[in-house]
Amino acid sequence: MAKVIFGVWDGNVIDNRRRRIFDIEEHPGFRSFDEFNPGNPIKAFLGGHGFFIFEKGVNLLDAALQYMARVARESCGKCTPCRVGTQIIKSKLEGLTNGNRNPQLLDEIEAIAEHVRDTSLCGLGQTSTVALLEMLEYFREELLKEIAAEREPQQHCTTYVSSPCIEACPSKVDVPRYIDYVKDGKFTHSLGVILQKYPMAATCGRVCVRFCEMACRRTQVDEAVGIKVLKRFVADHERFVSNEWFSSSLIHEKKSDDLKVAVVGTGPAGISAAYHLLLRGYRVDVYEANTVPGGMAATGIPNYRLPKDILRQEVGIIETLGGRIFYGKRLGRHFTLKNLAAEGYPAIFLGLGAHGGKTLEIDGEDLSLKGYEFGVNLLLHINHDYIDNGIPMDLGERMVVVGGGNVAMDCVRSALRMGVKEVHLVYRRSRREMPADHEEIEAAEKEGVIFHLLTHPRRIIVENGRVKGVELIKMKLGELDESGRKSVVPDEGSEFTLETDYLVPAIGQQVDLSFATPDDGVALTKKGLIAVDSNTLMTNRKGIFAGGDCVTGPATLVQAMAQGHKAARCIDDYLTYGRVQFFPEDRMSRLVADTQPLIRKGVSIPIKNEYRVKIKELDPEVRKKMFEEVEKPISVEEAYHEAARCMRCYRVYSVITEQ
Repeated sequence: MAKVIFGVWDGNVIDNRRRRIFDIEEHPGFRSFDEFNPGNPIKAFLGGHGFFIFEKGVNLLDAALQYMARVARESCGKCTPCRVGTQIIKSKLEGLTNGNRNPQLLDEIEAIAEHVRDTSLCGLGQTSTVALLEMLEYFREELLKEIAAEREPQQHCTTYVSSPCIEACPSKVDVPRYIDYVKDGKFTHSLGVILQKYPMAATCGRVCVRFCEMACRRTQVDEAVGIKVLKRFVADHERFVSNEWFSSSLIHEKKSDDLKVAVVGTGPAGISAAYHLLLRGYRVDVYEANTVPGGMAATGIPNYRLPKDILRQEVGIIETLGGRIFYGKRLGRHFTLKNLAAEGYPAIFLGLGAHGGKTLEIDGEDLSLKGYEFGVNLLLHINHDYIDNGIPMDLGERMVVVGGGNVAMDCVRSALRMGVKEVHLVYRRSRREMPADHEEIEAAEKEGVIFHLLTHPRRIIVENGRVKGVELIKMKLGELDESGRKSVVPDEGSEFTLETDYLVPAIGQQVDLSFATPDDGVALTKKGLIAVDSNTLMTNRKGIFAGGDCVTGPATLVQAMAQGHKAARCIDDYLTYGRVQFFPEDRMSRLVADTQPLIRKGVSIPIKNEYRVKIKELDPEVRKKMFEEVEKPISVEEAYHEAARCMRCYRVYSVITEQ
């Protein structure tokens, strides 16, 4: 924990300037602010809401100059106050640090800073001078002394530019930048921003769970900006074929042939890792257990949400960049980690998905029962056997799916499209607590799925080895549990039975780590996942890295891609330097996250209500009979409208460190 000598953030002041440093208590709100990296203390932190000083001797004039220099560099230039004002402030601060001892410049700087704050048109300008103005209010005497003193050497400073939506995105996609390019009609540039982080832009534009939109400050006015919709728009508008966008010319420096990397799995984590390694010049071989690429994105997401030709096209980028994909190669059956090491791979990345289901743990449950199928397996058979290979399937006339997540929603909606006449969804908690996207829940209801909320299965009714029904019981809400949600308890006497031809548990997924033999020596966690160093994603075995579901447990596509990107970066360091380097941007992101509880909510400037574009969909009565994509693309005009809703909530942050 750090000691705060002085701090002001959103108007809240901490002032310990008159206390001796050893008398100041460590502040529990600043647990991660003691060191930037090992042996390098944080002396001050500046941001769009204020600043904090943790050590005496900070040169505030220099800190303000370095901060405002980054602000001036980041200004988009579309409004005069930010474009011109920040440059003038920077110039005047430079003059003061370079020998101009005119104290009246502080008054001029203050007037311009207030004008920039009050009249800029986006979040960057509106917050860019807050820290400076607070310094002028609380430290004017110290600033005057610094002006009169001899010039000191420039302090060590790290600057960082982000926004709430960027910080919420696991892949840290620069959302406001790609939206800016949409505003300007530069759709190719917009897509390029996304492709810097991952190759699956069109895929993510369809199935991303939108952490960014949950963090969007526009929700404090009306509705979140349609960030996912705009991502799909630019990917679809460009209609990029991998050969048009990608070639070996993108690889600036080829690594030597002995620096090759094996990637296990073509799910989002594996594809992302392979993509970034290829762009860094490495030879990459990808091993996939199935006959089709994409992992759970291919086998678990129905066509009506993600057409498989889109996914295949984006996975094809790997081969276009020179990577090789070997299908039908299952780790632990067709090869081992020992085999890969013997074939000369100095680094291996394990990107294994969570393809196994979880049992209900109720009476009568037997995996061999006819009519009993895990949700992930059901989707696999529908997507691979039925849709891809035309193998007929008989799911009966009635189905009961247990669960409340996106997999459960995919199962019930797919069942209707497979001709099941009556589909029931059973979930033990209330609708409000269902983890599935609310759009998916609403779509399922519109298509005719029958919901049984606060309901739990107790027993499977079996006849001649086949599921015939399920006994259910109503639940009622109890006290808050450890997760912060209300517990649910059975409402005894409320039992009832549903007849069904198929029972589908969709209550969670598991990673199959049966490949991990003692010979491999890869350590596992108590939860049965691969144990890695959280900073490097390296396992206990040197040169073997892992990421995605096999490390985090079942997660989202964008989280898996972020893990793949991080792994590629760490593998590159490992093969280049023999160790993984310190990443200042990751450290800055953590510091930004730790300041979030201090931020006052609410948008302080007047914003006109402009509700988000409504996505056109196929009629529920039509779409539930086929697997054609439900959501339709937006028009160019709608994209312009939606992009214009972005408030461009960039914030500049900086830390002053000892070294």
